[in-house]
Amino acid sequence: MPRPTIAFALLLCTAAARAAVPVYGYKVVHVYPHAASAYTEGLFYKDGYLYESTGQNGASTVRKVALQTGAVLQQYNLPPQYFGEGIVDWKNHLVQLTWQSQTGFVYDLASFKLQRTFSYPGEGWALTRDSKHLYMSDGSSMLRILDPQTLAATGRIRVTADGVPVTRLNELEWVKGQIYANIWLTNRIARINPASGHVTGWIDLSGLLDVNRLPDPGNDVLNGIAYDATHDRLFVTGKRWPKLFEIRLVKQPGH
Repeated sequence: MPRPTIAFALLLCTAAARAAVPVYGYKVVHVYPHAASAYTEGLFYKDGYLYESTGQNGASTVRKVALQTGAVLQQYNLPPQYFGEGIVDWKNHLVQLTWQSQTGFVYDLASFKLQRTFSYPGEGWALTRDSKHLYMSDGSSMLRILDPQTLAATGRIRVTADGVPVTRLNELEWVKGQIYANIWLTNRIARINPASGHVTGWIDLSGLLDVNRLPDPGNDVLNGIAYDATHDRLFVTGKRWPKLFEIRLVKQPGH
């Protein structure tokens, strides 16, 4: 057998590295209604309810939603100059980002009463948390680590897959010690090791919903991850999707 060229050997190494990152498919466990008018930017599950933020100037909201029916139980409307983005809870507060205003809001979690504002450089996309920190995406390959009390950045995580930076990190969720991140304008969710920033797996949600049937397929994309840690339930939806899906991950053959 002829000796492989250096280029061919590098190709084999690259292919092996890519194959080492598992790809997961999904099985739909349950389908719930979701407001087709909700341009979903942030989502999380807490104490039996979904908390959701919606975007678009003049239509941005924070809302508490009944999982089973999709009914909006409580809502706060942002001033029209703000484009709402990610949200997360911290103790008895709810923290929200805005897209390009470099302004965030802190609300009382129970009443949605605005308590204070804060500022940050650059764009705001999404938020999630563990027991000690908040994590923020800004559309780049970097996740910011925030102090949950001051909301100041204390560190950064560079997210890579196969050594290549992963950009367009959008909606975030903390799931079993990993950060799940929607990759904007794709059908994929990255599973990220927060210690290294490495993508440890991809979740391929192709075929979950036919966005071509939606009013604006180019913008009405997959975005929104929520996790019920008590019952180990994973929920996903998209911008202006009429459905929210509870899914179970299925490892794809060959990965």
